[in-house]
Amino acid sequence: MAKEQKLSPMMAQYFEIKKQYPGVILFFRLGDFYEMFFDDAKIASRVLDLVLTGKDCGQGERAPMCGVPFHSSDSYIAKLVSYGYKVAICEQVEDPATAKGLVKRDVVRVITPGTVIENNILDDGVNNYLCSVCTAQNETGICFVDISTGEFHITAVGKEDEQEKIINQLSTYSPKEILVNSLANELDDVVSFAKSRLDVTPEVLEDSSFDFDSSTELILQTMNREQIDSLGIGKSKAAVCALGSVILYLRTNRKTDELEAPSEIEFYEETEFMSLDISARRNLELTRSMMTGDKRHSLLWVIDNTKTAMGKRMLRSWLERPLVNVSQISRRQNAVAELVDNSMLRDEIKELLTGVNDIERLLSRIAYSTANAKELRSLCTTVQRLPAIKALLEGAGSSMLRSIYDGIDTLQDVYELINNAIVDEPPFSVREGGMIKAGYNEEIDSLHDIMNNGTSILTEIENREKEATGIPKLKVSYNKVFGYFIEVTNSYKHLVPETYIRKQTLTNCERYITQELKDLEGRVLGAKDRCVALEYEAFCAVRSTVAGEVERIQKTAKALATLDSLASLAQIAFNNNYCCPQITTDGTLDIKDGRHPVVEALLNDTPFVSNDTLLDCANNLCSIITGPNMAGKSTYMRQTALIVLLAQIGSFVPARSARISVCDAIFTRVGASDDLATGQSTFMVEMNEVSTILKNATDKSLIILDEIGRGTSTFDGMSIARAVLEYVVKKIGAKTLFATHYHELTAMEGMLKGVNNYSIAVKKRGDDITFLRRIVHGGADQSFGIEVAKLAGVPCAVTKRAKAILKELEANRVEIDFKADNAVEEEETEEEVQFNFRAKSTDEMLELIKAIDINTLTPIEAMQTLYDLKKRAEEITN
Repeated sequence: MAKEQKLSPMMAQYFEIKKQYPGVILFFRLGDFYEMFFDDAKIASRVLDLVLTGKDCGQGERAPMCGVPFHSSDSYIAKLVSYGYKVAICEQVEDPATAKGLVKRDVVRVITPGTVIENNILDDGVNNYLCSVCTAQNETGICFVDISTGEFHITAVGKEDEQEKIINQLSTYSPKEILVNSLANELDDVVSFAKSRLDVTPEVLEDSSFDFDSSTELILQTMNREQIDSLGIGKSKAAVCALGSVILYLRTNRKTDELEAPSEIEFYEETEFMSLDISARRNLELTRSMMTGDKRHSLLWVIDNTKTAMGKRMLRSWLERPLVNVSQISRRQNAVAELVDNSMLRDEIKELLTGVNDIERLLSRIAYSTANAKELRSLCTTVQRLPAIKALLEGAGSSMLRSIYDGIDTLQDVYELINNAIVDEPPFSVREGGMIKAGYNEEIDSLHDIMNNGTSILTEIENREKEATGIPKLKVSYNKVFGYFIEVTNSYKHLVPETYIRKQTLTNCERYITQELKDLEGRVLGAKDRCVALEYEAFCAVRSTVAGEVERIQKTAKALATLDSLASLAQIAFNNNYCCPQITTDGTLDIKDGRHPVVEALLNDTPFVSNDTLLDCANNLCSIITGPNMAGKSTYMRQTALIVLLAQIGSFVPARSARISVCDAIFTRVGASDDLATGQSTFMVEMNEVSTILKNATDKSLIILDEIGRGTSTFDGMSIARAVLEYVVKKIGAKTLFATHYHELTAMEGMLKGVNNYSIAVKKRGDDITFLRRIVHGGADQSFGIEVAKLAGVPCAVTKRAKAILKELEANRVEIDFKADNAVEEEETEEEVQFNFRAKSTDEMLELIKAIDINTLTPIEAMQTLYDLKKRAEEITN
């Protein structure tokens, strides 16, 4: 950088401010624009598609520069933040009209991906979380904060499987920004997950930001409490430090010692909610489709019939954190049932909720003094509906609807304050007046009268002067340079009285002023400036008063969000003929005529083929499902998991009837996918997911395993599949759906208690097959792979050749004999699968077969070896 004495005064000021914010794009206010310079300008011009220009700053070369209008800056800031950049807003902090020399400037706020509160930057239906992770010697505290809604969620995890647990929490909340202490930054798996899956690079803060004593003081000050134990987080020091670091970070970026207190701090244990790891969330497509990457075609897309942004966020949070407490599930379920049964009540609720504004985010902007008059009016419009909504719930029968009734404060004082103070259609800007209603403030009304009557006063003066002077073409006018003046053409200059003071001479006329005009100018122009200042002052007072009711408004907003979520679940249940599931804890999962909610929604006029599912902890612990690809195995297994999950958020489910025992977790291993970012093959990803399942599943879990072992050689894959199956059944005891193409595994039905065979019914006519989509008892006898290839459009020459090859292979089939006495009895037992080769051959053939190393054969080599063996066998027999 050049020496400061060579810089222009303005650029010297810029560099002085910029050096305080390294790594942050500085929006430097110059007149009506925010300007960016040097590297900031290069980044902004590339990301925002702005023209890069230059500015003389006192150096040899012009400084790279670009800018955006201040009044439309939000959209530009939103784009930069969406790309992960931080933006510092540097404003003029003194009036240019009264400033002596260079106008003083300073940063008034730093906007980061996790601290955004602007509605046009945020997604209405998704929370915007800032996360802090504080790792200590014995535990890790994790805090998730959505500053735009005032939500604070905090937990702590122990050292056992620490990184896995942290990753699960991050996958639940998907934070847009992550703060970590130095020890947390050493958790390589966590950091890698944040970068590759969340597209967030964790920011390492100074360890002093996580100091326990300082954090405790900050929390108590923010929450206005005397004891940390009263917040329910005192038992975890790491959690206290995580929360404290977030509060400090927010205060620093917002440039204030005051921070809006959260509506509540939720300290939760992992065991309070169903465990869903990143694989389960992805494979079950809870909130986004694997194909499109967005909400469409996900489970949330099906069940979201909410009418408010608050309801959308709450329903999403329910889906991401299913309950495990039976009474809590039943409480939601009973409320949904009441709304299903009462169509009139449900329709009236949804009608009143339609058009309700996002109170939570409006309140956040009001509390942080960034809301304008339009946003206050939006709050007023919503508050106006509260009495009618509350009245609808007066006779509610379920406990949850009654608690919503109690939670809705009609906020009549807030409504009357805003309605009396703010005009119905206020301007966007709060610095130009025109937003305070007549009758609210006497001084503002009197100033308005002066401003509005200024024109009539000028007309009166003009008529009087014409009559007094006899000048018929005398005009009283105004411009910004000279103010009010009297204009007289040259032909009447001789009639101008001595009391007129000449102000300007033009070609065809003279301009004059009088003492009366000077006095009027002072009153009218002063009235405008004074009125704008008074209106802003009155508006700020109204906004501050509303902000003082934050607790009441937040409580009401939460009640409305809950009502909207329940009404949405009820409407979907009514529209789609869902049933109310019976929730138990006896380990039984009994679904009659279950359906996949998303696939059913996509079929339109085609009926969905429903299927039963029966799993328990005794004779129906595991179902082995065989059948051809594309026949519906994965759909069937996923629908079972989704029905369980829906039941545990309190929803009705797509089935004729369902008895659902609460599951502590759902684990899935579905589909083939690699992870190029971490250099893992398809098979390694599969084994990692299997490892996670086997380490974390319990006898209360539901496991979905689809095609275990298909990423390696046939014998390896089959061996792994069987070993996994035995471990799940004998060691874990979890309810399991196990789909496979290894038909040999169907022999396990008679070997392991609780294992049963099911298959997808298929009708075959010649070379054509029809998938019946029906699950039937018993294993499939073939995979129909060639037929499926034909259906997919593979050329006939290929499928014909495949059949010929298959015929040759089947003629020389090697059968595998699974012996029950070899099943794993103890975890440490090394199992050796016994192979029984049955073939009529000579000793020579046996020696040839023994010499084959099957572990090193490629598929092509295996086919060639089989061909050679067949040829040799024919030679021997001949």
